Amino acid sequence: MKPLAQMAEEVLRTADGREKTALSRRHAAAWQAARASGELPRIGTANPPCDPARPGQPELRDPREMPRRRPGSPAGRIAMLHAVAHIELNAVDLHWDIIARFADTPMPPGFYDDWVKSADEESKHFQLICDCLEGMGSHYGALPAHAGMWRAARDTAHDLMGRLAVVPMVLEARGLDVTPGMIDIFDKAGETDAVAAMRVIYAEEVHHVAYGSKWFHFLCGRLDTDPRDAFHDLVRRYFHGALKPPFNEEKRAEAGVPPDFYWPLAEGPETGR
Repeated sequence: MKPLAQMAEEVLRTADGREKTALSRRHAAAWQAARASGELPRIGTANPPCDPARPGQPELRDPREMPRRRPGSPAGRIAMLHAVAHIELNAVDLHWDIIARFADTPMPPGFYDDWVKSADEESKHFQLICDCLEGMGSHYGALPAHAGMWRAARDTAHDLMGRLAVVPMVLEARGLDVTPGMIDIFDKAGETDAVAAMRVIYAEEVHHVAYGSKWFHFLCGRLDTDPRDAFHDLVRRYFHGALKPPFNEEKRAEAGVPPDFYWPLAEGPETGR
């Protein structure tokens, strides 16, 4: 079996979304089978690219140039699913990247178990949403997509705590806030496949945020640092803009992210700022 970091790099260097996620799932299955047998495969080292390989489509645009989605129409719902597919594909790369890029940081085996599992689930999510798009007469790449999603990875390429704070504990936690509303939109439109896929995503994203919180707190303990203060400092350093309420406080708490972590970083009428 190849070292885990090498497998992670292979996923990052695969461009096609379907091929990338299929490879991701194969590598995850190999790791998980080895771990189930009591083995701890080598982590190894890697030379991950600054940016993951991407297919020729979709066209990537600045967030300010993205057209507004109108979820009341079939075209708007397709656009919404296309945006979700793009997020999930980026998440696949983000989870493999944290393994490849920080392979030289000594971490317990459970760290790798968690991010391999997350990458596997994100790969499944991408495939589910692509199936929905194709069932609606579209496909991933048919519409432009947000170009800024890898910025957090670049900004935290040399800071594991910063990566954990910004990616799972901010960006993925945002998914917990917005996904219930998206499920309602597809449910009202009778898009049963999309509803089923989004419910799977919603349930499993809680775990990904929880893994981020768990390992962030682990590293804070290693450094004898207050987790809340460290989180505030790192998010202010690496995240561009304020956090946006309303927050799904129940699911965030379930994932180990309490209100005093995110409310002080929020901006808007509900915060009084």
